[in-house]
Amino acid sequence: MNSGTMKAVGVLPRKKEVTLLQHPAPSIGAPTELKIRTLEVGICGTDREICTFAYGSPPEDCDYLVLGHEALGEVIEVGSGVTAFKPGDLVVPTVRRPCPHSHCVSCRDARQDFCFTGDFTERGIKMVHGYMTEFFVEDQVHLNAVPPGLRDVAVLVEPLTVAEKALAQLWQVQSRLNWGAGNGAAPGAGKTAVVLGAGPVGILGAMALLVRGFRTWVYSRSPEPNPKADLVNSIGAKYISCETVPLAKFAEMTGPIDVIYEAVGVAKITFEVMKILGLNGVFIFTGIPPEKPAIPVEADTLMRRIVLMNQAIIGTVNADRTAFEDAIRDLGLFKQRWPDSLRKVISGRHRIEDYRELLLGKPTGIKQVVTIGG
Repeated sequence: MNSGTMKAVGVLPRKKEVTLLQHPAPSIGAPTELKIRTLEVGICGTDREICTFAYGSPPEDCDYLVLGHEALGEVIEVGSGVTAFKPGDLVVPTVRRPCPHSHCVSCRDARQDFCFTGDFTERGIKMVHGYMTEFFVEDQVHLNAVPPGLRDVAVLVEPLTVAEKALAQLWQVQSRLNWGAGNGAAPGAGKTAVVLGAGPVGILGAMALLVRGFRTWVYSRSPEPNPKADLVNSIGAKYISCETVPLAKFAEMTGPIDVIYEAVGVAKITFEVMKILGLNGVFIFTGIPPEKPAIPVEADTLMRRIVLMNQAIIGTVNADRTAFEDAIRDLGLFKQRWPDSLRKVISGRHRIEDYRELLLGKPTGIKQVVTIGG
Protein backbone atom coordinates (compact mmCIF):
# COMPACT_ATOMS: atom_id res chain seq x y z
CA MET A 1 0.00 0.00 0.00
CA ASN A 2 1.33 3.42 -0.96
CA SER A 3 1.03 6.35 1.43
CA GLY A 4 -2.63 7.32 1.64
CA THR A 5 -3.83 4.57 -0.69
CA MET A 6 -4.59 0.87 -0.58
CA LYS A 7 -5.21 -1.99 -2.96
CA ALA A 8 -8.75 -2.53 -4.22
CA VAL A 9 -10.49 -4.43 -7.01
CA GLY A 10 -12.87 -2.32 -9.05
CA VAL A 11 -14.72 -1.90 -12.33
CA LEU A 12 -14.48 1.10 -14.65
CA PRO A 13 -17.81 0.98 -16.52
CA ARG A 14 -16.97 3.64 -19.10
CA LYS A 15 -13.79 1.83 -20.09
CA LYS A 16 -15.31 -1.61 -19.50
CA GLU A 17 -12.32 -2.63 -17.41
CA VAL A 18 -11.89 -4.74 -14.29
CA THR A 19 -8.67 -3.93 -12.50
CA LEU A 20 -6.59 -3.87 -9.34
CA LEU A 21 -6.27 -0.21 -8.44
CA GLN A 22 -5.00 2.16 -5.78
CA HIS A 23 -7.93 3.43 -3.74
CA PRO A 24 -7.78 6.19 -1.10
CA ALA A 25 -7.35 4.81 2.40
CA PRO A 26 -10.40 5.70 4.52
CA SER A 27 -10.51 7.53 7.84
CA ILE A 28 -13.21 7.99 10.44
CA GLY A 29 -15.32 11.05 9.67
CA ALA A 30 -18.16 10.86 12.21
CA PRO A 31 -18.42 9.88 15.91
CA THR A 32 -20.38 6.69 15.22
CA GLU A 33 -18.05 5.40 12.49
CA LEU A 34 -15.47 2.62 12.77
CA LYS A 35 -12.40 1.76 10.73
CA ILE A 36 -12.27 -1.90 9.81
CA ARG A 37 -9.57 -4.14 8.38
CA THR A 38 -11.07 -6.34 5.68
CA LEU A 39 -10.34 -9.99 6.36
CA GLU A 40 -12.34 -11.85 3.71
CA VAL A 41 -14.68 -11.06 0.83
CA GLY A 42 -16.90 -13.62 -0.88
CA ILE A 43 -17.24 -13.75 -4.67
CA CYS A 44 -20.78 -14.19 -5.98
CA GLY A 45 -22.75 -14.09 -9.19
CA THR A 46 -23.61 -10.43 -8.66
CA ASP A 47 -19.90 -9.54 -8.68
CA ARG A 48 -19.37 -11.48 -11.89
CA GLU A 49 -22.36 -9.84 -13.56
CA ILE A 50 -21.10 -6.38 -12.60
CA CYS A 51 -17.86 -7.35 -14.32
CA THR A 52 -19.84 -7.90 -17.53
CA PHE A 53 -21.11 -4.31 -17.09
CA ALA A 54 -24.75 -5.46 -17.07
CA TYR A 55 -25.20 -3.21 -14.04
CA GLY A 56 -23.19 -1.67 -11.21
CA SER A 57 -22.84 2.08 -10.67
CA PRO A 58 -19.83 3.98 -9.27
CA PRO A 59 -20.28 6.83 -6.79
CA GLU A 60 -21.21 10.11 -8.47
CA ASP A 61 -17.74 11.61 -7.95
CA CYS A 62 -15.77 8.57 -9.14
CA ASP A 63 -15.21 6.75 -12.44
CA TYR A 64 -14.82 3.34 -10.79
CA LEU A 65 -16.71 1.13 -8.33
CA VAL A 66 -14.87 -0.97 -5.74
CA LEU A 67 -16.46 -4.42 -5.77
CA GLY A 68 -17.41 -6.76 -2.94
CA HIS A 69 -20.47 -6.90 -0.71
CA GLU A 70 -19.98 -10.17 1.21
CA ALA A 71 -17.39 -9.20 3.81
CA LEU A 72 -15.88 -10.08 7.16
CA GLY A 73 -13.72 -7.51 8.93
CA GLU A 74 -11.93 -6.71 12.17
CA VAL A 75 -12.47 -3.41 13.97
CA ILE A 76 -9.19 -1.49 14.35
CA GLU A 77 -10.42 1.98 15.34
CA VAL A 78 -13.67 3.41 16.71
CA GLY A 79 -15.17 6.89 16.73
CA SER A 80 -15.93 8.71 19.96
CA GLY A 81 -19.64 7.91 19.73
CA VAL A 82 -19.35 4.18 19.06
CA THR A 83 -21.02 2.17 21.81
CA ALA A 84 -21.51 -1.31 20.37
CA PHE A 85 -18.01 -2.28 19.22
CA LYS A 86 -14.36 -2.16 20.27
CA PRO A 87 -11.05 -2.80 18.48
CA GLY A 88 -10.53 -6.48 17.81
CA ASP A 89 -14.21 -7.26 17.29
CA LEU A 90 -15.22 -9.23 14.21
CA VAL A 91 -17.99 -7.68 12.15
CA VAL A 92 -20.05 -8.34 9.04
CA PRO A 93 -21.45 -5.24 7.29
CA THR A 94 -24.83 -4.98 5.62
CA VAL A 95 -25.12 -4.03 1.95
CA ARG A 96 -28.03 -1.67 1.28
CA ARG A 97 -28.25 1.91 2.57
CA PRO A 98 -31.56 3.80 2.89
CA CYS A 99 -32.82 6.29 0.32
CA PRO A 100 -32.98 9.98 1.35
CA HIS A 101 -36.72 10.49 0.91
CA SER A 102 -38.85 11.27 3.94
CA HIS A 103 -41.92 9.66 2.35
CA CYS A 104 -40.25 6.23 2.08
CA VAL A 105 -41.64 4.62 5.21
CA SER A 106 -39.51 1.49 4.74
CA CYS A 107 -36.19 3.32 4.71
CA ARG A 108 -37.22 5.58 7.60
CA ASP A 109 -38.03 2.37 9.53
CA ALA A 110 -34.56 0.87 8.76
CA ARG A 111 -36.17 -1.55 6.31
CA GLN A 112 -34.34 -0.34 3.23
CA ASP A 113 -34.62 -3.88 1.86
CA PHE A 114 -38.23 -2.84 1.12
CA CYS A 115 -37.37 0.64 -0.22
CA PHE A 116 -40.32 2.19 -2.07
CA THR A 117 -38.39 4.71 -4.18
CA GLY A 118 -35.53 2.68 -5.64
CA ASP A 119 -33.09 5.42 -4.65
CA PHE A 120 -31.25 3.26 -2.14
CA THR A 121 -27.52 2.66 -2.52
CA GLU A 122 -25.64 -0.61 -2.11
CA ARG A 123 -22.02 -1.10 -1.17
CA GLY A 124 -20.09 -2.71 -3.96
CA ILE A 125 -23.12 -2.62 -6.28
CA LYS A 126 -24.83 0.75 -6.55
CA MET A 127 -23.16 4.12 -6.04
CA VAL A 128 -21.13 3.22 -2.93
CA HIS A 129 -17.75 1.48 -2.92
CA GLY A 130 -17.62 -2.09 -1.69
CA TYR A 131 -15.35 -4.09 0.56
CA MET A 132 -12.84 -5.72 -1.81
CA THR A 133 -10.07 -3.56 -0.44
CA GLU A 134 -7.78 -3.48 2.58
CA PHE A 135 -9.80 -1.22 4.89
CA PHE A 136 -13.21 0.39 5.02
CA VAL A 137 -15.10 2.79 7.26
CA GLU A 138 -18.69 2.17 8.28
CA ASP A 139 -21.28 3.51 10.71
CA GLN A 140 -22.00 1.19 13.62
CA VAL A 141 -25.67 0.95 12.63
CA HIS A 142 -24.66 -1.03 9.52
CA LEU A 143 -22.44 -3.55 11.31
CA ASN A 144 -23.18 -6.90 12.91
CA ALA A 145 -21.01 -8.50 15.60
CA VAL A 146 -19.68 -11.99 14.90
CA PRO A 147 -18.54 -14.43 17.64
CA PRO A 148 -14.83 -15.33 17.36
CA GLY A 149 -15.77 -18.99 16.99
CA LEU A 150 -17.30 -18.27 13.59
CA ARG A 151 -14.18 -16.59 12.19
CA ASP A 152 -13.57 -19.32 9.59
CA VAL A 153 -17.13 -19.26 8.15
CA ALA A 154 -18.47 -15.76 8.89
CA VAL A 155 -17.94 -14.59 5.31
CA LEU A 156 -21.01 -16.75 4.57
CA VAL A 157 -23.29 -14.54 6.67
CA GLU A 158 -24.41 -12.25 3.84
CA PRO A 159 -25.37 -15.02 1.36
CA LEU A 160 -27.20 -16.80 4.19
CA THR A 161 -29.31 -13.68 4.81
CA VAL A 162 -31.06 -14.44 1.52
CA ALA A 163 -32.58 -17.54 3.09
CA GLU A 164 -33.18 -15.83 6.43
CA LYS A 165 -35.28 -13.07 4.88
CA ALA A 166 -37.06 -15.61 2.69
CA LEU A 167 -37.99 -17.68 5.73
CA ALA A 168 -39.19 -14.61 7.62
CA GLN A 169 -41.54 -13.86 4.73
CA LEU A 170 -42.60 -17.50 4.57
CA TRP A 171 -43.78 -17.40 8.19
CA GLN A 172 -45.62 -14.14 7.56
CA VAL A 173 -47.40 -15.48 4.48
CA GLN A 174 -48.34 -18.76 6.13
CA SER A 175 -49.81 -17.02 9.14
CA ARG A 176 -52.86 -16.95 6.84
CA LEU A 177 -53.58 -20.51 8.01
CA ASN A 178 -52.87 -22.90 10.87
CA TRP A 179 -49.57 -24.02 9.41
CA GLY A 180 -47.20 -24.48 12.35
CA ALA A 181 -46.31 -27.91 13.71
CA GLY A 182 -47.14 -26.88 17.30
CA ASN A 183 -46.48 -28.87 20.46
CA GLY A 184 -42.96 -27.50 20.70
CA ALA A 185 -41.88 -29.07 17.41
CA ALA A 186 -39.63 -27.30 14.91
CA PRO A 187 -41.71 -24.90 12.77
CA GLY A 188 -41.10 -26.89 9.58
CA ALA A 189 -41.67 -30.34 11.09
CA GLY A 190 -43.87 -32.46 8.87
CA LYS A 191 -43.41 -30.11 5.91
CA THR A 192 -41.51 -30.65 2.66
CA ALA A 193 -39.22 -28.07 1.08
CA VAL A 194 -37.49 -28.12 -2.29
CA VAL A 195 -34.43 -25.99 -3.02
CA LEU A 196 -33.66 -25.23 -6.66
CA GLY A 197 -29.91 -24.98 -7.22
CA ALA A 198 -26.87 -26.18 -5.30
CA GLY A 199 -24.79 -23.02 -5.25
CA PRO A 200 -23.95 -21.29 -1.95
CA VAL A 201 -27.37 -19.60 -1.62
CA GLY A 202 -29.08 -22.93 -2.30
CA ILE A 203 -26.92 -25.01 0.04
CA LEU A 204 -27.11 -22.47 2.86
CA GLY A 205 -30.85 -22.26 2.29
CA ALA A 206 -31.11 -26.04 2.56
CA MET A 207 -29.25 -25.90 5.88
CA ALA A 208 -31.62 -23.19 7.16
CA LEU A 209 -34.65 -25.27 6.17
CA LEU A 210 -33.23 -28.41 7.78
CA VAL A 211 -32.60 -26.78 11.16
CA ARG A 212 -36.23 -25.66 11.12
CA GLY A 213 -37.39 -29.24 10.64
CA PHE A 214 -38.28 -29.34 6.95
CA ARG A 215 -37.75 -32.52 4.97
CA THR A 216 -35.50 -30.95 2.36
CA TRP A 217 -34.70 -31.84 -1.24
CA VAL A 218 -32.24 -30.06 -3.52
CA TYR A 219 -33.07 -30.24 -7.24
CA SER A 220 -30.09 -29.17 -9.33
CA ARG A 221 -28.53 -29.78 -12.69
CA SER A 222 -25.27 -31.72 -12.36
CA PRO A 223 -25.59 -35.51 -12.22
CA GLU A 224 -24.12 -37.37 -9.28
CA PRO A 225 -21.46 -37.95 -8.20
CA ASN A 226 -20.25 -34.39 -7.69
CA PRO A 227 -18.98 -32.38 -4.69
CA LYS A 228 -22.16 -30.31 -4.31
CA ALA A 229 -24.31 -33.44 -4.21
CA ASP A 230 -21.98 -35.00 -1.65
CA LEU A 231 -22.23 -31.91 0.54
CA VAL A 232 -26.04 -31.73 0.25
CA ASN A 233 -26.44 -35.41 1.13
CA SER A 234 -24.00 -35.10 4.05
CA ILE A 235 -26.28 -32.64 5.87
CA GLY A 236 -29.38 -34.82 5.60
CA ALA A 237 -31.02 -33.24 2.57
CA LYS A 238 -31.49 -35.26 -0.60
CA TYR A 239 -29.78 -34.18 -3.82
CA ILE A 240 -31.55 -35.00 -7.11
CA SER A 241 -30.29 -34.08 -10.57
CA CYS A 242 -32.82 -32.72 -13.05
CA GLU A 243 -30.67 -34.21 -15.83
CA THR A 244 -31.26 -37.76 -14.59
CA VAL A 245 -34.62 -37.51 -12.82
CA PRO A 246 -37.42 -35.82 -14.80
CA LEU A 247 -39.80 -33.46 -13.03
CA ALA A 248 -42.77 -35.86 -12.90
CA LYS A 249 -40.64 -38.55 -11.28
CA PHE A 250 -39.17 -36.02 -8.86
CA ALA A 251 -42.68 -34.97 -7.80
CA GLU A 252 -43.51 -38.62 -7.06
CA MET A 253 -40.39 -38.86 -4.88
CA THR A 254 -41.07 -35.76 -2.82
CA GLY A 255 -44.81 -36.05 -2.31
CA PRO A 256 -46.75 -32.81 -1.64
CA ILE A 257 -44.40 -29.82 -1.59
CA ASP A 258 -45.05 -27.02 0.92
CA VAL A 259 -42.20 -24.66 -0.01
CA ILE A 260 -40.02 -24.19 -3.07
CA TYR A 261 -36.98 -21.99 -2.49
CA GLU A 262 -35.53 -20.90 -5.83
CA ALA A 263 -31.78 -20.26 -5.79
CA VAL A 264 -30.78 -20.93 -9.38
CA GLY A 265 -31.67 -17.76 -11.33
CA VAL A 266 -32.77 -19.69 -14.42
CA ALA A 267 -36.33 -19.00 -15.55
CA LYS A 268 -36.90 -22.14 -17.64
CA ILE A 269 -36.37 -24.70 -14.88
CA THR A 270 -37.96 -22.40 -12.29
CA PHE A 271 -41.33 -22.11 -14.02
CA GLU A 272 -41.33 -25.82 -14.78
CA VAL A 273 -40.84 -26.70 -11.13
CA MET A 274 -43.54 -24.21 -10.09
CA LYS A 275 -46.03 -26.70 -11.58
CA ILE A 276 -45.40 -29.21 -8.76
CA LEU A 277 -45.89 -26.83 -5.81
CA GLY A 278 -48.53 -28.27 -3.47
CA LEU A 279 -51.77 -27.03 -1.91
CA ASN A 280 -51.39 -23.82 0.11
CA GLY A 281 -47.71 -23.82 -0.89
CA VAL A 282 -45.29 -20.92 -1.16
CA PHE A 283 -42.82 -20.38 -4.00
CA ILE A 284 -39.95 -18.03 -3.13
CA PHE A 285 -37.87 -16.39 -5.87
CA THR A 286 -34.34 -15.25 -4.95
CA GLY A 287 -32.45 -15.48 -8.26
CA ILE A 288 -32.07 -12.65 -10.77
CA PRO A 289 -31.62 -14.07 -14.27
CA PRO A 290 -29.81 -12.01 -16.89
CA GLU A 291 -31.79 -10.52 -19.76
CA LYS A 292 -32.47 -13.26 -22.31
CA PRO A 293 -34.93 -13.90 -25.15
CA ALA A 294 -38.46 -14.79 -24.05
CA ILE A 295 -39.24 -18.42 -23.24
CA PRO A 296 -42.55 -20.31 -23.51
CA VAL A 297 -44.38 -20.65 -20.19
CA GLU A 298 -47.53 -22.66 -19.46
CA ALA A 299 -49.17 -19.53 -18.07
CA ASP A 300 -52.75 -20.81 -18.04
CA THR A 301 -51.78 -23.96 -16.17
CA LEU A 302 -49.75 -22.01 -13.63
CA MET A 303 -52.48 -19.43 -13.12
CA ARG A 304 -55.12 -22.11 -12.53
CA ARG A 305 -52.91 -23.87 -9.99
CA ILE A 306 -51.99 -20.67 -8.14
CA VAL A 307 -55.65 -19.71 -7.76
CA LEU A 308 -57.26 -23.10 -7.14
CA MET A 309 -54.49 -24.28 -4.78
CA ASN A 310 -54.19 -21.10 -2.66
CA GLN A 311 -50.53 -20.72 -3.59
CA ALA A 312 -48.38 -17.68 -2.85
CA ILE A 313 -45.54 -16.55 -5.13
CA ILE A 314 -43.12 -14.06 -3.57
CA GLY A 315 -39.79 -12.49 -4.41
CA THR A 316 -37.15 -11.42 -1.94
CA VAL A 317 -34.09 -9.22 -2.26
CA ASN A 318 -31.54 -7.86 0.20
CA ALA A 319 -31.96 -8.22 3.98
CA ASP A 320 -32.58 -6.29 7.18
CA ARG A 321 -30.68 -6.36 10.46
CA THR A 322 -32.81 -9.20 11.83
CA ALA A 323 -31.88 -11.38 8.85
CA PHE A 324 -28.17 -10.76 9.56
CA GLU A 325 -28.63 -11.58 13.23
CA ASP A 326 -30.52 -14.75 12.32
CA ALA A 327 -27.79 -15.72 9.83
CA ILE A 328 -25.07 -15.34 12.46
CA ARG A 329 -27.11 -17.42 14.91
CA ASP A 330 -27.82 -20.09 12.30
CA LEU A 331 -24.19 -20.31 11.22
CA GLY A 332 -23.43 -21.22 14.84
CA LEU A 333 -26.06 -23.97 14.67
CA PHE A 334 -24.74 -25.18 11.32
CA LYS A 335 -21.20 -25.34 12.67
CA GLN A 336 -22.31 -27.41 15.64
CA ARG A 337 -24.39 -29.77 13.50
CA TRP A 338 -22.31 -30.05 10.31
CA PRO A 339 -18.83 -28.57 11.00
CA ASP A 340 -17.06 -30.27 8.11
CA SER A 341 -19.87 -29.75 5.61
CA LEU A 342 -20.19 -26.06 6.46
CA ARG A 343 -16.48 -25.47 5.91
CA LYS A 344 -16.74 -27.19 2.52
CA VAL A 345 -19.16 -24.50 1.31
CA ILE A 346 -16.00 -22.38 0.99
CA SER A 347 -14.18 -24.05 -1.88
CA GLY A 348 -11.06 -21.90 -1.86
CA ARG A 349 -9.35 -18.84 -0.43
CA HIS A 350 -7.32 -16.61 -2.75
CA ARG A 351 -5.14 -13.51 -2.81
CA ILE A 352 -6.62 -10.25 -3.99
CA GLU A 353 -4.18 -10.40 -6.92
CA ASP A 354 -6.09 -13.44 -8.22
CA TYR A 355 -9.15 -11.31 -8.94
CA ARG A 356 -9.21 -11.78 -12.71
CA GLU A 357 -9.58 -15.55 -12.61
CA LEU A 358 -12.18 -15.33 -9.84
CA LEU A 359 -14.31 -12.63 -11.47
CA LEU A 360 -13.78 -13.22 -15.18
CA GLY A 361 -12.94 -16.92 -15.37
CA LYS A 362 -15.35 -19.85 -15.34
CA PRO A 363 -16.93 -20.26 -11.88
CA THR A 364 -15.63 -23.28 -9.99
CA GLY A 365 -16.48 -24.91 -6.70
CA ILE A 366 -19.19 -23.52 -4.44
CA LYS A 367 -18.02 -20.30 -2.75
CA GLN A 368 -14.68 -18.67 -3.59
CA VAL A 369 -13.28 -16.17 -1.09
CA VAL A 370 -10.65 -13.44 -1.32
CA THR A 371 -8.48 -13.26 1.79
CA ILE A 372 -7.11 -9.77 2.33
CA GLY A 373 -6.00 -9.20 5.91
CA GLY A 374 -5.50 -11.05 9.17
